[in-house]
Amino acid sequence: MPQDTTIKRLSFFTGCVSWVLLLVNVLFLARQGHEGVANAAVPYLNNVLSVLFILSVFLYQRCNVPVQRNAEFTSPLWNLFVKGGLGAYVCMLLYIGYPGLNQQWINSPYLLDIIYQILFGFLVYFLGKGFYTWRQFILYHKTKDLQAQWKWFEILVYLTLLVPLLNVKYMQHIFLILDLGLLLLYSLYMSVHLRWVALLSLDKKWGSIFLLTAILLSGVLFVNFLFRYADSPELVVDYTDNPFILLTLAFVLLYALASLLVALFSLPTSKVFEQKNADLLSFQRLSHTIQQGQSEQEVYQLLFESATKATGADAGWLEIGEQKYTDPSRFREIAPDDDVQAMVKAIVTLVHEEDKTARDNVYINGDLNLHPEFRNLNSPYNSLLVVPLASTKRRYGYLYLLLEVEQGFDPDTVSVVQSFANQTVLTIENLRLMEESLQNERYKEELKIASLVQDRLNPKTFPTDTWFEISTYSQAAKEVGGDFYDYLQLSESRIAIIIGDVSGKGISAAFHMAQMKGIFHGLMQQDLLPDEFMVQANSALSRCLERTSFITSALYIIDYKMQGVSFARAGHCHTLYYNSMMEDTFYFQTEGLGLGIIRDASYAKRIHRLHYDYNPGDVMVIYTDGIVEARNERQDEYGEERLKYMLSQTYHLEAEDIKSAIINDVNDFSNDTLHDDQTLLVIKFKHRQPNI
Repeated sequence: MPQDTTIKRLSFFTGCVSWVLLLVNVLFLARQGHEGVANAAVPYLNNVLSVLFILSVFLYQRCNVPVQRNAEFTSPLWNLFVKGGLGAYVCMLLYIGYPGLNQQWINSPYLLDIIYQILFGFLVYFLGKGFYTWRQFILYHKTKDLQAQWKWFEILVYLTLLVPLLNVKYMQHIFLILDLGLLLLYSLYMSVHLRWVALLSLDKKWGSIFLLTAILLSGVLFVNFLFRYADSPELVVDYTDNPFILLTLAFVLLYALASLLVALFSLPTSKVFEQKNADLLSFQRLSHTIQQGQSEQEVYQLLFESATKATGADAGWLEIGEQKYTDPSRFREIAPDDDVQAMVKAIVTLVHEEDKTARDNVYINGDLNLHPEFRNLNSPYNSLLVVPLASTKRRYGYLYLLLEVEQGFDPDTVSVVQSFANQTVLTIENLRLMEESLQNERYKEELKIASLVQDRLNPKTFPTDTWFEISTYSQAAKEVGGDFYDYLQLSESRIAIIIGDVSGKGISAAFHMAQMKGIFHGLMQQDLLPDEFMVQANSALSRCLERTSFITSALYIIDYKMQGVSFARAGHCHTLYYNSMMEDTFYFQTEGLGLGIIRDASYAKRIHRLHYDYNPGDVMVIYTDGIVEARNERQDEYGEERLKYMLSQTYHLEAEDIKSAIINDVNDFSNDTLHDDQTLLVIKFKHRQPNI
């Protein structure tokens, strides 16, 4: 901006002039000291010039340090070290050479003062650069509260410049010492805002650790040189009495140290998070294959690549009918082709003989060499994972993965590969449905295909449990919308249930439903809280959802053991609830904005999580807007109040009967006319509790 450029030029000019004047004044003070002449005005002038110089440098850096707009943090760190930190090493050379220069070459009583002023100039530049570099890091992904906290921190730090300006000896005033102590604690608090470290990849973390170490070393050198000659009788000006210098120096070093420690101790977990991100990216790639027009063969190849990368498999193949998708070089490195074929045959025989249900379920064997027929092959592989690719109506094939280590496939990895396989089957079915639609009249086939996709996306049954019962209903309208629901068993005592509605009609809405289901299964592998899921799902959808589309959704995590429900709402219908203890029927009035409406980091502020402890006999009703917006012949809507009344009259019934009563009442009201998709889930919590 032109204004910033003007301020930079002016501050640069005043900084240069004030430093030169400061040097001249210091030399004048030194001369008076040697001649025994005292002048009180000259030392105070030094305070004024030093404050002017500090303000100029910090104002220049405030305008010069660019706003951090991406996750590239090593460049600012390098910039800080090269432009600010290297001054410490220049000063080190000056101090090392000072005794020799003073005795053999220059022999001037003013040399130490000149070197000290050079040090002061480098130090202030380093502090200004570091102060505003850390500001950019702290305010990356900033919130309103954090922005206000930094603003007050900056103001309070600048107020300490009044101490030298007013020529106050702060060490003689207890309240000033306490104030500076509180400011030091404030600096420590600001130093814990280190979100940027979590965004570094493993390679970037190593580079950042090196640069942070170099920056810390620069700061330590500055501290050493600043205090080394502070009490020397040869030095006429001592800047260790300036609280601004001490406070900013402490902040710059504290933040660098905190960043270094966090980056260093998070190194062991970096690979885990990178693998999770890679798995999520693979989910998204599998979801996008339809819109990208890829073939089935490309989808299968993508599945194979994603699965081998997620598991670190040493070998494997994907069997689809008579076709096999693999990387033959992975076998040829350890065995000839004949041996490979023998090994493949032995594995297939072993799987289907040992486990008669292996054709339908995931098969895991952690020690293949326990079987004589396999041991005789002298294979280096010890762990086997077989994942079937199948839908409710058709089996497509099998994914085989091998590891050399024993017991190499842990449950989390198996779950990820299963999700890959499920998403692949869904993608293949959608691709085939799309091909069918192109062979018939476009509009009618579009509705038919979207309805089929929608039907296959929604599970027909939920897991039976003695803690609760679930009854579901879903009916598509003639103009197919995008209602969907799904579940995922997170652990023995926790289940996640999602419901949603995609904007738009036809096949586009159906495909977005498929994407949402893939995102749900992918993200919930990380065991996220409902509000965290909505934020990450919004980020994922922002890259694949048309600008005019959005999705309303609600996610519920039921914890049977803790008897609680946590949920978050993203623009979806309010949850209806009956509390058996209070004998009260009410709606949870939670806030939340639809997914894809806001496509930046500020979306996190629009989602809130609510936790509710349920009692046996409580009833929760989850639905889409097709229920409450059903219309009669006079175009009156069914409405939330009528739905609430129905629950208050039927809560004592079983979940299936409550659902039937509500649906019958909606159909009677609308005279069986369906204007929009209708989805209803009734969850009733039971008295009986299992042993968990």
